[in-house]
Amino acid sequence: MRLVNTIAKIIDEKCTGCKICAQVCPTLAIRMEPLNGHPYKKLAILDAEYCTGCTACEQRCPFDAIRMEYLDEPYTIGVDVSEVDAGAVRELCAKARFHPEQVVCYCTGTRAEEVAAAILKGAKTPDDISRATGLRTGCTVECLQPAMRLLRAAGIDPVPQKGFYQWYGATPTIWDIPDEVKQKYASRGFYFDDDIEFLQSIQMKKDLNEEEEVK
Repeated sequence: MRLVNTIAKIIDEKCTGCKICAQVCPTLAIRMEPLNGHPYKKLAILDAEYCTGCTACEQRCPFDAIRMEYLDEPYTIGVDVSEVDAGAVRELCAKARFHPEQVVCYCTGTRAEEVAAAILKGAKTPDDISRATGLRTGCTVECLQPAMRLLRAAGIDPVPQKGFYQWYGATPTIWDIPDEVKQKYASRGFYFDDDIEFLQSIQMKKDLNEEEEVK
């Protein structure tokens, strides 16, 4: 969940149409449109409903053409996990190797279960998830990874729009290490399978504790 208390304001007179603001926005709230009477020049246009006030555009604009303004009525964005089947949420989180209550975005406090719920409610891209949950709208950099892992666990493999800076490949986890790599380093003190077994035991223990609490 994210508290939104500011919104980006684009200063048309300073905008040069460089596209940087649109390329760094985690919710794709900025688009480029042709300037009236100038078919070869474009200006940045803000879709206010998608802006989360993350300041990425303001910080990256090289021409000081964007400033943040406080909202008269701040609001929060987030997904109500109770509106989605709890079993489906747990299953998706487990498939992505997350505990449902695991915090996957420390800037906004977003948990894996909320991202999973957003996906189950129709989110197809990291941008959709950011709009729904606030994930990735704090530092705007680190939290693409959990979004991609949960999307792929749901069978969705989104393709980034050309030219956008905020998408990059998923970071491999311990579950992705090939067998030949495990064998190569086993004699050097790396015990990947033991680590995986340990992590899975923690997951199972948490799940059992939750079941006991429900009973």
